[in-house]
Amino acid sequence: MKLDTILKRLEVDDEGGSIPNRWMNTDIKPVEAGRRTWGFWTFHNFWILINSNISTYMTGSSLIANGLTWWQAIVAIVVGNLLVVVFVVLNSLPGAYYHLGFPVVNRYVWGLYGSQFVLWNRILLSLVWYAFQAWIGGECIYVCLQAIWPSLETRIPNHMPPSTGMTTANFVSYIVFTVISLPMIYIKPHKLQIFFYVSAAIILIFEIVVLIWSLATMGERGFGDTMSDKNDGYSGWNIAFGIVSTIGGIAAGILNQNDYARFAKRPRDAILGQLISCPMYAIACSVIGILVTAATQERYGEALWNLPDLLGAVIRQGGSRSRTAAFFGGAALAISQIGVNVPGNALSGGFDLAATFPKYINLRRGAYITALLSVVCNPWKLVNTATTFLSVLSSYSVFLGPMIGIMIASYLVVHRRRIKVEDLFPMQSPRDSIYWYSYGVNWRAAIAWICGTTPSLPGFIASVNTSFTVPVGLTHLYYICFLTGFTISAAVYCILHYVFPVSEAQRFVDSAGPVKVLIRAYREEWDGGAEEVEGVVGVRDGKV
Repeated sequence: MKLDTILKRLEVDDEGGSIPNRWMNTDIKPVEAGRRTWGFWTFHNFWILINSNISTYMTGSSLIANGLTWWQAIVAIVVGNLLVVVFVVLNSLPGAYYHLGFPVVNRYVWGLYGSQFVLWNRILLSLVWYAFQAWIGGECIYVCLQAIWPSLETRIPNHMPPSTGMTTANFVSYIVFTVISLPMIYIKPHKLQIFFYVSAAIILIFEIVVLIWSLATMGERGFGDTMSDKNDGYSGWNIAFGIVSTIGGIAAGILNQNDYARFAKRPRDAILGQLISCPMYAIACSVIGILVTAATQERYGEALWNLPDLLGAVIRQGGSRSRTAAFFGGAALAISQIGVNVPGNALSGGFDLAATFPKYINLRRGAYITALLSVVCNPWKLVNTATTFLSVLSSYSVFLGPMIGIMIASYLVVHRRRIKVEDLFPMQSPRDSIYWYSYGVNWRAAIAWICGTTPSLPGFIASVNTSFTVPVGLTHLYYICFLTGFTISAAVYCILHYVFPVSEAQRFVDSAGPVKVLIRAYREEWDGGAEEVEGVVGVRDGKV
């Protein structure tokens, strides 16, 4: 069979009137009215799932392990999540108003080809995070199986070498969770509302029940060392690092929030839904993690930060009723892990891969590829050093903060919220697009990103490689890497566009007219059906 024939068969189907090509398929084009189904409560429930999971629950453990007391950790969590919601809302505005996803937004920021740099960074994070969350989900399945068969490890003989850090039963549980997740990946984002409602309700009920249980049964034993001030050496820099670590834990989600905001029925649904739900449930889940761990520490002889470990202790020290409770607890956590992993990682990777190879990969193919390739990350190795892993991955905000700063500055300041959408999907030569810049790359974005990243690199390297020492000033700069990188890159990006303006893009911004009129014209054209060329908008200079 000839290569051309094989490639032809691999092309994605022609859906919704859009013919897949180098720049577009149905899953990455602007979302028309029929797929704009996310209302306020959808965004509200989405953020319950994103922020009410085991990783968020363990935030306190990583902060306390870094030297903060319980109250300092709570301060860092609260301040960090209040800053997170500001970045989330600002960076989701292009999606909420223009219904454009993260990969397409970066075409006007970095250039048609330059945007691939940001996409591949996000694809890498999707793979790693999916692997990590799937393994945690497998731990939840392990709890369920252990609740049914306390002698699980003898029922499933171990054939794994000690170097893997897992048993055969652990691996089987991981496979079971992965298989259970696959049907949910098939569901398109605009049809996820029912799943969001059910899973959000389940995880909220579980969190309330486990909090009440831990506090009500604590007795006179108290909270133990977790809630003591034994490390109470006040350090503003340590708290600052805790704040930035909190932001870093969700930085990948901030980066691509347009992928979900684009499905909003109305812009205010996305804005208000995120504004309320995003910080509230992240703070609540993290604080519950600290309280439950402290309340159960004396009972089980150690601080069990990981919820599956806590449920495992309940099984070992309890009777049939405790095993039943642990089973339902493990099932609730497994649903929670599916709720965060499918939309937050599988679909994110799917969107980015669909934008990278739109002619051959759609959202579903990309999401399943993400799930498949995640196994290469050896998640069992990542989870064995969970606190270290989360700290390192949070430190990746050294690179993500500047990217987010550039995106927000590009939309609000440089382009003044006026986007020529059809030039993001060039039908003819991409060189005719006003976002072609220089050979398809906006060098201003590259320089701005380097300027925002470089100051924090010495401290980042020192945090990963403890044998590498840097001056204390550079360490402190690294402690606030997200904020400094965001600010420096945003400022440099704006300055470079002011000093070296892009004439074609600037003419469009100056002549496009009022933003509301421009957006309304685009929406009417998208919702008009297949009459428009290739399903893409047709607003041109001078029309509005």
